Amino acid sequence: MKVETIGVVGAGQMGHGIAQVAAHPGGLKVILHDIAENLVERGFQNIAKNLDRMVAKSILTEEKKKEILGRIQKTTNLQEMKKADFIVEAATEREDLKLELFRNLDTLCRAEVVLASNTSSIPITRIAGATRRPDRVIGMHFMNPVPLMKLVEIIRGLATSQETYDLTETLSKQFGKTPVACNDSPGFVSNRILLPMINEAIYALYEGVASAEAIDSIMKLGMNHPMGPLALADLIGLDTCLAIMEVLYQGFGDSKYRPCPLLRKYVDAGYLGRKSGRGFYQYSQEK
Repeated sequence: MKVETIGVVGAGQMGHGIAQVAAHPGGLKVILHDIAENLVERGFQNIAKNLDRMVAKSILTEEKKKEILGRIQKTTNLQEMKKADFIVEAATEREDLKLELFRNLDTLCRAEVVLASNTSSIPITRIAGATRRPDRVIGMHFMNPVPLMKLVEIIRGLATSQETYDLTETLSKQFGKTPVACNDSPGFVSNRILLPMINEAIYALYEGVASAEAIDSIMKLGMNHPMGPLALADLIGLDTCLAIMEVLYQGFGDSKYRPCPLLRKYVDAGYLGRKSGRGFYQYSQEK
């Protein structure tokens, strides 16, 4: 199947990044959707700012930037996804929301269209079960920030066909990414390993072992991590971290995946990290 138009459902932190790489270097037409015009516009403007930085570094010309932006259609009408040849869902990490979206997309889209999810942890087999095309449902987990990070974790559901996998792998490479396959399991590979480490760092802070700055410095200087786990949690979003830990805890039934109470408390308080202006660190100027 030839893909000329890709639909991206969700224009937030991940969605607008996916739309950008689909348009450039992917070279595809993009339908960027969100539930409100201001959310779609914010995502589109973030793409424009990213491209402006590339123009400033002489990576792109101004004419090329305009050409790329011209390939992106903004919409709040999910019906527009009828025109897409391949769809990536990048909505909030809530299972009920994703299942409802996949039911609607399954009804709207042509039978041959692949429905991919950028979920961080929710089992693809469960998402596929909400549709009448489980063989054409797949996980396509991009890393944040999407334009810079090379990995796409491709997750096969129980019924995902080889044809669906091959098409998703080809598109990932077209987007300038390196696809790596894994089977369906809570958290997949990336977040099954990463999030328990972040959760343990939050426990260390919660139990007074060290300050946030000290914990992050030890991991950066001692383990050669480019970013400390608490700063990384703020970048990911503490609500997303909690949602992933909940999936791991419920999926495996193992107490080692129990979310730290401090993580729950911060989310309850609205301290969600960079996007809210406060998490384990203050981001008042960015806010």
